[in-house]
Amino acid sequence: MGMGVRNLRRVGIILWVCNCLVFLFGTLLISHSYHLCDLHSLLPFLSVSIASLLRIVAMLQTAFAQYSAATLILNDSSDDHDDLLLRFQRRARYKKWLWWSRCTIFLTLIQFLSSTYLLLNSAYFFSKHTPLTHYCLLELGWNPDWWNHKLLSLFFILASFVAVAQCFTGSDVLKWRSFYQTHDNAWKSHYREVFDNGLRETLCCLGRVKYLTAIEEQDDVYSVARLLGDLVAYRASGTGHMELLAALALLQNKEKFPESFEESIEAPETRIREAAALHKFAEAAYTGPLLDVGRNPFMFPCSWLYRQGILSPWTRNRRPVLDGDNWWRGHAAAFLKYANLPPEALRHGRVNQVKCEAAYFIVVLHHLQTVVIAIRGTETPEDLITDGLCKECTLSATDLSGLINCNHIHSDIHKNVTSSFPHYGHSGIVEAARELFMQIEGNPGEHDSESYGLLSKLLGFGCECFGYNVRIVGHSLGGAIAALLGLQLYNRYPNLHVYSYGPLPCVDFVVANACSAFITSIIYGNEFSSRLSIGSIMRLRAAAITSLSQDPKADSAMIFRLARRFLYISQYERNNQEAEHEAQCEIDIKGSNKQVVQEASLWTDAIKRDLLVTADQDNGEHDECALWTGARASDHIVEINNAEFTNPFATDVHSIEDPVSQFIDSVPTSENQSADDPQEMYLPGFVIHIVPDQKRPQTDLNTSWRVLERGKYYRAYVANRENFKDIIVSPSMFLDHLPWRCHNALQKILKARTANDKAMEPDII
Repeated sequence: MGMGVRNLRRVGIILWVCNCLVFLFGTLLISHSYHLCDLHSLLPFLSVSIASLLRIVAMLQTAFAQYSAATLILNDSSDDHDDLLLRFQRRARYKKWLWWSRCTIFLTLIQFLSSTYLLLNSAYFFSKHTPLTHYCLLELGWNPDWWNHKLLSLFFILASFVAVAQCFTGSDVLKWRSFYQTHDNAWKSHYREVFDNGLRETLCCLGRVKYLTAIEEQDDVYSVARLLGDLVAYRASGTGHMELLAALALLQNKEKFPESFEESIEAPETRIREAAALHKFAEAAYTGPLLDVGRNPFMFPCSWLYRQGILSPWTRNRRPVLDGDNWWRGHAAAFLKYANLPPEALRHGRVNQVKCEAAYFIVVLHHLQTVVIAIRGTETPEDLITDGLCKECTLSATDLSGLINCNHIHSDIHKNVTSSFPHYGHSGIVEAARELFMQIEGNPGEHDSESYGLLSKLLGFGCECFGYNVRIVGHSLGGAIAALLGLQLYNRYPNLHVYSYGPLPCVDFVVANACSAFITSIIYGNEFSSRLSIGSIMRLRAAAITSLSQDPKADSAMIFRLARRFLYISQYERNNQEAEHEAQCEIDIKGSNKQVVQEASLWTDAIKRDLLVTADQDNGEHDECALWTGARASDHIVEINNAEFTNPFATDVHSIEDPVSQFIDSVPTSENQSADDPQEMYLPGFVIHIVPDQKRPQTDLNTSWRVLERGKYYRAYVANRENFKDIIVSPSMFLDHLPWRCHNALQKILKARTANDKAMEPDII
């Protein structure tokens, strides 16, 4: 396939011709006047002409690099031949294209500065009433009697036009669509390489130089790039990114009625109190500068250095030594300062920056007879890699040993888990949880002292913390890792409980229901992380199409083009859809009804058995004691009617010729799933959803956001995990994920319940 005029971008042709004219006119002007003028007067024209020449060369090289990369992709764009040699060749050619693209961007800046320099010289020349000898070319050029007058005018116009136009046209010379057209695998391979190079360069800029040249059989960066490339492959046949963004904006701006929670059951106060008391440990685990940027956008360097203990170096020797900590043990200081703990309470921890190796802190609270394991969420580029490895993986019996080998689990739950193998989980989170289990528990198959982990040495028979409660907490990624870690430890420590704040969906439906007795997931508002999965992103694209199709102002041609775009790249075969749909629906309905009955019947005993109800309080020095021991142990049973949950994209009759209907049919849902579809991931354990109290008056919207947050009231309800399968496009979907928002809401809920109890006491008396 040769490169022709049809492969060129129209704007690229125009800019190439304009640059040629700028170079030609500049050369003519300089050649006719260099013997009359000195070098100083020719310098502005010389700089503009040379910059245009370099831009012409860069555009040619960029075109050849694009052509070379595109032909390699087209020659072998199938997923079956994705070997190391082909990856190396593709990376080399895409690096060459990206390098010339960066050069083009740099030359655009040079041309803009050169043209600005030329215009400033001209303005200075016209501002003087007396002739200047070092501006002779301008003096000759603007003389009406000289033949170069029109040539100089064209030179100024073209140089100014090129300098401004190139700032908005990009660096590509060829049209990728002219090569890839509607080849799905070609577009996927293209975006995989784009994301792969972009991720590696970003990691390199953040100090991770090793990722820039690493290429292995199991390359995690490439795995993340591969996933991202598959998700944005909707570019394949005519639709750009802007149309999808317009659909998402329409979906966000679409008027929605607030969800009613009148029939929902409020969350148990015991879990709310304990979750509120433990939240500070999950937030304290963020010992880097990330959260300080959110808390203090302008003074975050000072705030972070203060938390790191840089102003009190004399206390260095009293701080515990953590793996990967800096010289002055700043991460230990930051954790202790935020959690308000003495140095001896922090027994061990790790803050190193390695993919799929979570940072954690182990704290011993003797006054509460509790060992707390706090796991940090996403804070480093390596954590983002762990987040991005979201393809499902099979959970082994060891990963589920807390359910399979535990005598404290109800026999029906145990039977349901063991009879429904295989089970699946988020691959990056599962790998991180396995590594963390080996760190804190060691090799359970061996019984020598070296193989025993930190928890065994603390909680073993006759050890310092024998009989203590175990609490594992984490926010975001840390909460999901905490849940997977709890699944491995529950059989060894039956008094264990996990509190996950805003976790990622990380396990399948059966496992998520089975661990409700010892795992609690707390979701605040519309935070995106608890709804983020491959399936939810695909359904979000379908919702965008539906929103466009229902908008009377939307362009029908754009809607159908976008639907065909998604439909073409879909991997789900429509021919086998009806049979798979009927079979899957029957299985899902039976399995869901059975699981809901089991979950509802076991919640009462699980809550009574597992929640903290005892703690010594010889004095009133510790607020945590009052929070953890004064709660009501109320029992709640939730009955879920499957008929209430409907597919918003399902229709009774679809036209075969309608691409919108075909696309929506092709999107995997819980009722329409084949063996090739990605496994649906769910939030683990007992799910609590914190939402604004609709019955209480809220602060005026015209006030600042800080005052608005202080004026809000919240309630916590027991939620169905299936309500979090889809992403909600909301202005607060990212801000709701900030950890201090959840903590403030928990405190307000407890305050409101305490006030309500005091108000009811006279009536009871």
